[in-house]
Amino acid sequence: MNTEIMIEKIQSGEFDSKLLDVYVDDKLLDYQKSRYVEAIRRFEEIYEPGEAKIFSAPGRSEVGGNHTDHQHGTVLAASINLDSIGIVRATNDNVIRLVSDEYEEIVISLDDILLKQEEKETTTALIKGVVSGFLNRQYGVGGFSAFVTSDVLIGAGLSSSAAFESLIGTILSGLYNNMSVSAIDIAIIGQYAENIYFGKPCGLMDQMACSVGNLVYIDFENPSKPIVEKVEVDMEQYGYSLCITDTKGSHADLTDEYAAVPKEMKLVAKHFGQDVLRGITAQDILKNIVALRSELGDRSVLRALHFVNENERVGQEVTALKKGDFEQFLYNVKASGDSSYKYLQNVYANSDVNCQNVSVALATSDVVLGENGVSRVHGGGFAGTIQAFVKNSHVDEYKKNMDLIFGTGSCSDLRIRKYGGIQII
Repeated sequence: MNTEIMIEKIQSGEFDSKLLDVYVDDKLLDYQKSRYVEAIRRFEEIYEPGEAKIFSAPGRSEVGGNHTDHQHGTVLAASINLDSIGIVRATNDNVIRLVSDEYEEIVISLDDILLKQEEKETTTALIKGVVSGFLNRQYGVGGFSAFVTSDVLIGAGLSSSAAFESLIGTILSGLYNNMSVSAIDIAIIGQYAENIYFGKPCGLMDQMACSVGNLVYIDFENPSKPIVEKVEVDMEQYGYSLCITDTKGSHADLTDEYAAVPKEMKLVAKHFGQDVLRGITAQDILKNIVALRSELGDRSVLRALHFVNENERVGQEVTALKKGDFEQFLYNVKASGDSSYKYLQNVYANSDVNCQNVSVALATSDVVLGENGVSRVHGGGFAGTIQAFVKNSHVDEYKKNMDLIFGTGSCSDLRIRKYGGIQII
């Protein structure tokens, strides 16, 4: 569709039902319409008016399974109604040109997508990694020009990088594969891009939740063929909202902290002759705890115990939701957060014990919510966001208190989005 016609149709309300279907919350309709129009106009400024398409990929909120995916465990995650969108035009010059918000244009020749050490931890690396993953699987690739904008908070545990990877994968699927590349394949390719090209040793949960969409249970026992199951739940019927608070901590310079979690878990697994912890029980660990403590130190043992119990908790959460037992679900959400704090120890970085934004947010939540909700760290941890399930009657009070500490707009009342990576227009 021509970009000028896109703008006319968006402003006239022709796409209102589509946008409501994607973003769920009718209070966001005017914001999304303005956001889309502004993005199209930025695309026109950079790449001229003309034919284009619009693609979207959401951020995610981890609900259960904190740091379980990289040990071939289970997770429960939800796509949320914050996303990355791309205004895109296919080109025939075998070159990808991309401008993201206010950053400078990235130009990548598809004749040169080799991994380069100097490009690690850059957006260029992520794009090259996704292209490489597509080629490895014999999917079609080609050039395009794109303007990308995102309202997924960067460094806030909502997976802005996974949303971006999923967006690039969805663009390539739409432009050069007739949208035939599965959401699971796009997720696996996104992880490959982040692990190999970007240089971050992440698991697969973030990419899977962003790519697949909805509330999803994922079993990574066989990570090349994960079992993915959508879990249908209407949060409104229980009278609770999903609140995410950005504690304004940054994930910058925390790569070593993140890397230490799977590293230490795998050291415990190695003691039992395995590569990962999946299949090892709490009793196995306790029977060997003296040797493990001596060999690997206490933190590795505690993190292994977290994994074992957290992996079981995910299944309990799914069972509770399917039975409609929301109180049991909330109990497990709280237990997950307690385990992350005590055993996984990813609420703050040991390198800076005087900066504990997440800890303060959790402590405040306990006081403010009382019996009216539960909270937990989610995502990679160490900085960023907390998640809370809050009774609808207490959402305003909760948001007021969190905004008072972390700044106006820090606490968001989000919705679970039905879709992962999709073409919007």
